[in-house]
Amino acid sequence: MKWFKNYTILLTALMLVNTLSVEAHKKTKTKQGILLVTFGSSYPETRLAFENIDEIVKAEFPGIEVRWAYTSKMIRKIIRKRGGEVDSPAEALAKMGEDGFTHVAVQSLHIIPGKEYDNLKQTVEAFNNMPKGIQVAEIGTPLLFLDHDLIKLADVLHEQFKNRLNSKTAVLFMGHGTHHQSNIYYPGFEYYLKQKSDQYFMGTVEGFPLLDAIIPQLKSKGIKKVVLTPFMSVAGDHARNDMAGNEEDSWKIILEKEGFSTEIAMTGLAEYDEVVAIWVEHLRAICQELGIR
Repeated sequence: MKWFKNYTILLTALMLVNTLSVEAHKKTKTKQGILLVTFGSSYPETRLAFENIDEIVKAEFPGIEVRWAYTSKMIRKIIRKRGGEVDSPAEALAKMGEDGFTHVAVQSLHIIPGKEYDNLKQTVEAFNNMPKGIQVAEIGTPLLFLDHDLIKLADVLHEQFKNRLNSKTAVLFMGHGTHHQSNIYYPGFEYYLKQKSDQYFMGTVEGFPLLDAIIPQLKSKGIKKVVLTPFMSVAGDHARNDMAGNEEDSWKIILEKEGFSTEIAMTGLAEYDEVVAIWVEHLRAICQELGIR
Protein backbone atom coordinates (compact mmCIF):
# COMPACT_ATOMS: atom_id res chain seq x y z
CA MET A 1 0.00 0.00 0.00
CA LYS A 2 2.98 2.28 0.56
CA TRP A 3 3.84 2.21 -3.18
CA PHE A 4 0.24 3.14 -4.00
CA LYS A 5 0.34 6.09 -1.60
CA ASN A 6 3.61 7.33 -3.11
CA TYR A 7 2.18 6.90 -6.61
CA THR A 8 -0.88 8.96 -5.63
CA ILE A 9 1.30 11.75 -4.23
CA LEU A 10 3.46 11.76 -7.34
CA LEU A 11 0.41 11.83 -9.65
CA THR A 12 -1.11 14.71 -7.69
CA ALA A 13 2.16 16.62 -7.85
CA LEU A 14 2.42 16.09 -11.61
CA MET A 15 -1.16 17.28 -12.13
CA LEU A 16 -0.44 20.40 -10.05
CA VAL A 17 2.72 21.15 -12.02
CA ASN A 18 0.81 20.68 -15.28
CA THR A 19 -1.97 23.03 -14.12
CA LEU A 20 0.51 25.69 -13.06
CA SER A 21 2.33 25.30 -16.35
CA VAL A 22 -0.89 25.80 -18.33
CA GLU A 23 -1.80 28.86 -16.28
CA ALA A 24 1.69 30.31 -16.71
CA HIS A 25 1.44 29.67 -20.43
CA LYS A 26 -1.89 31.49 -20.57
CA LYS A 27 -0.41 34.48 -18.75
CA THR A 28 2.56 34.71 -21.09
CA LYS A 29 0.19 34.56 -24.04
CA THR A 30 -1.88 37.53 -22.85
CA LYS A 31 -0.78 40.94 -24.12
CA GLN A 32 -2.87 44.03 -23.45
CA GLY A 33 -2.91 47.31 -25.34
CA ILE A 34 -4.82 50.54 -25.92
CA LEU A 35 -5.59 52.10 -29.30
CA LEU A 36 -6.66 55.76 -29.31
CA VAL A 37 -8.58 56.73 -32.43
CA THR A 38 -9.30 60.27 -33.57
CA PHE A 39 -10.50 61.86 -36.80
CA GLY A 40 -7.05 63.41 -37.02
CA SER A 41 -5.58 66.74 -38.08
CA SER A 42 -2.84 67.83 -40.46
CA TYR A 43 -2.06 71.00 -38.47
CA PRO A 44 1.19 70.66 -36.45
CA GLU A 45 -0.27 72.91 -33.73
CA THR A 46 -2.89 70.28 -32.90
CA ARG A 47 -0.19 67.86 -31.77
CA LEU A 48 -0.34 69.52 -28.35
CA ALA A 49 -3.92 68.32 -27.88
CA PHE A 50 -3.09 64.76 -28.93
CA GLU A 51 0.02 64.73 -26.74
CA ASN A 52 -2.10 65.90 -23.82
CA ILE A 53 -4.48 62.95 -24.27
CA ASP A 54 -1.55 60.56 -24.70
CA GLU A 55 0.09 61.68 -21.45
CA ILE A 56 -3.14 61.46 -19.44
CA VAL A 57 -3.98 57.96 -20.74
CA LYS A 58 -0.44 56.66 -20.10
CA ALA A 59 -0.55 58.05 -16.56
CA GLU A 60 -3.90 56.31 -16.01
CA PHE A 61 -2.65 52.98 -17.42
CA PRO A 62 1.08 52.75 -16.65
CA GLY A 63 2.81 49.83 -18.31
CA ILE A 64 0.16 49.45 -21.02
CA GLU A 65 1.30 50.28 -24.55
CA VAL A 66 -0.73 53.05 -26.20
CA ARG A 67 -0.99 53.40 -29.97
CA TRP A 68 -2.84 55.83 -32.27
CA ALA A 69 -4.91 55.77 -35.45
CA TYR A 70 -6.74 58.38 -37.57
CA THR A 71 -10.10 57.69 -39.17
CA SER A 72 -9.68 60.42 -41.82
CA LYS A 73 -8.19 58.99 -45.01
CA MET A 74 -7.60 62.50 -46.35
CA ILE A 75 -5.56 63.54 -43.33
CA ARG A 76 -3.55 60.31 -43.34
CA LYS A 77 -2.72 60.98 -47.00
CA ILE A 78 -1.58 64.55 -46.26
CA ILE A 79 0.65 63.40 -43.40
CA ARG A 80 2.22 60.66 -45.52
CA LYS A 81 2.98 63.15 -48.30
CA ARG A 82 4.92 65.14 -45.72
CA GLY A 83 6.95 62.07 -44.82
CA GLY A 84 5.01 61.20 -41.67
CA GLU A 85 3.24 57.95 -40.87
CA VAL A 86 -0.13 57.33 -39.27
CA ASP A 87 -2.33 54.23 -39.42
CA SER A 88 -5.99 53.76 -40.13
CA PRO A 89 -7.86 51.87 -37.36
CA ALA A 90 -7.76 48.66 -39.44
CA GLU A 91 -4.02 49.02 -40.09
CA ALA A 92 -3.31 49.72 -36.43
CA LEU A 93 -5.34 46.74 -35.21
CA ALA A 94 -3.74 44.44 -37.79
CA LYS A 95 -0.28 45.51 -36.59
CA MET A 96 -1.27 44.98 -32.97
CA GLY A 97 -2.44 41.48 -33.85
CA GLU A 98 0.87 40.78 -35.57
CA ASP A 99 2.71 42.12 -32.53
CA GLY A 100 0.96 39.64 -30.25
CA PHE A 101 -1.69 41.81 -28.59
CA THR A 102 -4.59 39.65 -27.44
CA HIS A 103 -6.74 42.20 -25.58
CA VAL A 104 -7.15 45.68 -27.08
CA ALA A 105 -9.20 48.58 -25.74
CA VAL A 106 -10.06 50.98 -28.58
CA GLN A 107 -11.10 54.43 -27.43
CA SER A 108 -12.98 56.70 -29.81
CA LEU A 109 -11.87 60.32 -29.45
CA HIS A 110 -14.73 61.58 -31.59
CA ILE A 111 -17.21 64.08 -30.18
CA ILE A 112 -20.49 62.36 -31.13
CA PRO A 113 -21.47 58.83 -32.21
CA GLY A 114 -21.68 59.74 -35.89
CA LYS A 115 -20.55 58.06 -39.08
CA GLU A 116 -16.87 58.00 -38.10
CA TYR A 117 -17.75 56.23 -34.85
CA ASP A 118 -20.10 53.79 -36.60
CA ASN A 119 -17.36 52.82 -39.06
CA LEU A 120 -14.84 52.44 -36.26
CA LYS A 121 -17.21 50.23 -34.29
CA GLN A 122 -17.63 47.90 -37.28
CA THR A 123 -13.86 47.70 -37.71
CA VAL A 124 -13.28 46.87 -34.06
CA GLU A 125 -15.95 44.16 -34.10
CA ALA A 126 -14.29 42.60 -37.18
CA PHE A 127 -11.03 42.16 -35.26
CA ASN A 128 -12.56 40.10 -32.45
CA ASN A 129 -11.44 36.45 -32.33
CA MET A 130 -9.04 36.83 -35.23
CA PRO A 131 -7.12 33.58 -35.92
CA LYS A 132 -3.62 33.98 -34.46
CA GLY A 133 -4.47 37.60 -33.72
CA ILE A 134 -6.49 39.71 -31.32
CA GLN A 135 -8.75 37.65 -29.07
CA VAL A 136 -10.91 40.49 -27.74
CA ALA A 137 -11.26 44.12 -28.87
CA GLU A 138 -13.72 46.53 -27.25
CA ILE A 139 -14.59 50.10 -28.20
CA GLY A 140 -15.16 52.99 -25.80
CA THR A 141 -17.92 55.48 -26.58
CA PRO A 142 -17.19 59.02 -27.86
CA LEU A 143 -17.23 62.16 -25.74
CA LEU A 144 -21.01 62.60 -25.86
CA PHE A 145 -23.03 59.42 -25.60
CA LEU A 146 -25.17 59.23 -22.47
CA ASP A 147 -26.97 61.91 -20.48
CA HIS A 148 -24.29 62.16 -17.80
CA ASP A 149 -21.65 62.85 -20.49
CA LEU A 150 -23.56 65.94 -21.60
CA ILE A 151 -24.04 67.09 -18.01
CA LYS A 152 -20.32 66.73 -17.25
CA LEU A 153 -19.22 68.50 -20.42
CA ALA A 154 -21.62 71.38 -19.80
CA ASP A 155 -20.14 71.76 -16.31
CA VAL A 156 -16.59 71.74 -17.66
CA LEU A 157 -17.21 74.29 -20.42
CA HIS A 158 -19.19 76.59 -18.13
CA GLU A 159 -16.21 76.68 -15.76
CA GLN A 160 -14.00 77.63 -18.69
CA PHE A 161 -16.19 80.37 -20.14
CA LYS A 162 -18.46 81.72 -17.40
CA ASN A 163 -16.17 84.68 -16.68
CA ARG A 164 -16.41 85.84 -20.32
CA LEU A 165 -20.19 86.10 -20.20
CA ASN A 166 -22.21 89.23 -19.52
CA SER A 167 -25.50 90.70 -20.72
CA LYS A 168 -23.91 91.84 -23.99
CA THR A 169 -21.44 88.96 -24.56
CA ALA A 170 -22.22 85.43 -25.75
CA VAL A 171 -20.09 82.34 -26.34
CA LEU A 172 -20.67 80.55 -29.64
CA PHE A 173 -19.33 77.02 -30.05
CA MET A 174 -18.56 75.78 -33.57
CA GLY A 175 -19.25 72.08 -34.05
CA HIS A 176 -18.56 70.17 -37.24
CA GLY A 177 -22.10 68.96 -37.87
CA THR A 178 -23.18 65.96 -39.89
CA HIS A 179 -26.00 64.59 -42.05
CA HIS A 180 -25.96 61.52 -39.79
CA GLN A 181 -28.83 61.24 -37.31
CA SER A 182 -26.38 61.92 -34.48
CA ASN A 183 -26.38 65.63 -35.44
CA ILE A 184 -29.12 65.91 -32.81
CA TYR A 185 -26.35 65.96 -30.20
CA TYR A 186 -25.43 69.55 -31.18
CA PRO A 187 -28.77 71.28 -30.50
CA GLY A 188 -29.26 68.76 -27.70
CA PHE A 189 -26.05 69.82 -26.00
CA GLU A 190 -26.98 73.49 -26.42
CA TYR A 191 -29.97 72.76 -24.19
CA TYR A 192 -27.61 71.54 -21.45
CA LEU A 193 -25.43 74.63 -21.87
CA LYS A 194 -28.42 76.92 -21.57
CA GLN A 195 -29.17 75.47 -18.15
CA LYS A 196 -25.96 77.28 -17.20
CA SER A 197 -26.57 80.50 -19.18
CA ASP A 198 -28.76 81.79 -22.00
CA GLN A 199 -25.61 83.38 -23.45
CA TYR A 200 -24.31 80.03 -24.79
CA PHE A 201 -24.99 79.07 -28.40
CA MET A 202 -24.09 76.04 -30.52
CA GLY A 203 -23.64 76.13 -34.29
CA THR A 204 -22.28 73.75 -36.92
CA VAL A 205 -20.36 74.02 -40.16
CA GLU A 206 -22.18 71.26 -42.02
CA GLY A 207 -25.24 70.31 -39.96
CA PHE A 208 -27.86 72.08 -37.85
CA PRO A 209 -28.00 74.76 -36.61
CA LEU A 210 -26.02 76.83 -39.14
CA LEU A 211 -24.77 80.32 -38.34
CA ASP A 212 -27.66 81.89 -40.28
CA ALA A 213 -30.07 80.50 -37.70
CA ILE A 214 -28.04 81.81 -34.76
CA ILE A 215 -27.47 85.44 -35.80
CA PRO A 216 -31.15 86.47 -35.33
CA GLN A 217 -31.07 84.90 -31.84
CA LEU A 218 -27.96 86.90 -30.93
CA LYS A 219 -29.57 90.13 -32.12
CA SER A 220 -32.84 89.47 -30.31
CA LYS A 221 -30.91 89.14 -27.03
CA GLY A 222 -29.03 92.39 -27.59
CA ILE A 223 -25.64 90.66 -27.88
CA LYS A 224 -22.81 92.96 -28.98
CA LYS A 225 -19.78 90.67 -28.62
CA VAL A 226 -19.38 87.00 -29.58
CA VAL A 227 -16.63 84.74 -28.26
CA LEU A 228 -15.96 82.07 -30.89
CA THR A 229 -14.48 78.72 -29.88
CA PRO A 230 -14.31 75.27 -31.52
CA PHE A 231 -16.53 72.44 -30.34
CA MET A 232 -14.07 69.95 -31.83
CA SER A 233 -11.31 67.83 -30.31
CA VAL A 234 -8.63 70.06 -31.85
CA ALA A 235 -8.46 73.57 -33.27
CA GLY A 236 -7.68 72.46 -36.81
CA ASP A 237 -8.75 73.53 -40.28
CA HIS A 238 -12.39 74.35 -39.49
CA ALA A 239 -11.46 76.39 -36.43
CA ARG A 240 -8.64 78.31 -38.10
CA ASN A 241 -10.39 78.97 -41.41
CA ASP A 242 -14.18 78.51 -41.21
CA MET A 243 -14.41 79.99 -37.72
CA ALA A 244 -11.58 82.48 -37.31
CA GLY A 245 -10.24 83.05 -40.84
CA ASN A 246 -10.21 86.32 -42.75
CA GLU A 247 -12.13 85.03 -45.75
CA GLU A 248 -15.58 86.43 -46.49
CA ASP A 249 -17.35 83.24 -45.44
CA SER A 250 -15.67 82.76 -42.06
CA TRP A 251 -17.88 83.10 -38.99
CA LYS A 252 -15.68 85.86 -37.63
CA ILE A 253 -16.04 88.02 -40.75
CA ILE A 254 -19.78 87.30 -41.14
CA LEU A 255 -20.48 88.25 -37.52
CA GLU A 256 -18.41 91.42 -37.75
CA LYS A 257 -20.31 92.45 -40.88
CA GLU A 258 -23.51 91.94 -38.89
CA GLY A 259 -22.26 94.46 -36.33
CA PHE A 260 -20.82 92.16 -33.64
CA SER A 261 -17.33 92.39 -32.22
CA THR A 262 -15.59 89.02 -31.93
CA GLU A 263 -13.06 87.31 -29.72
CA ILE A 264 -11.37 84.01 -30.61
CA ALA A 265 -10.71 81.25 -28.05
CA MET A 266 -8.59 78.92 -30.19
CA THR A 267 -8.66 75.91 -27.87
CA GLY A 268 -9.77 72.42 -28.89
CA LEU A 269 -11.76 70.34 -26.43
CA ALA A 270 -8.88 67.84 -26.07
CA GLU A 271 -6.71 70.59 -24.59
CA TYR A 272 -8.89 70.70 -21.47
CA ASP A 273 -7.86 68.00 -18.98
CA GLU A 274 -11.39 67.87 -17.60
CA VAL A 275 -12.75 67.05 -21.06
CA VAL A 276 -10.14 64.35 -21.61
CA ALA A 277 -11.24 62.89 -18.28
CA ILE A 278 -14.64 62.07 -19.83
CA TRP A 279 -13.00 60.08 -22.63
CA VAL A 280 -10.77 58.36 -20.06
CA GLU A 281 -13.83 57.42 -18.02
CA HIS A 282 -15.23 55.65 -21.10
CA LEU A 283 -11.87 53.97 -21.71
CA ARG A 284 -11.64 52.86 -18.09
CA ALA A 285 -15.02 51.12 -18.39
CA ILE A 286 -13.94 48.90 -21.29
CA CYS A 287 -10.51 48.30 -19.77
CA GLN A 288 -12.22 46.87 -16.70
CA GLU A 289 -14.15 44.49 -18.97
CA LEU A 290 -10.92 43.41 -20.62
CA GLY A 291 -8.94 43.16 -17.40
CA ILE A 292 -6.57 45.93 -18.48
CA ARG A 293 -5.10 47.82 -15.55
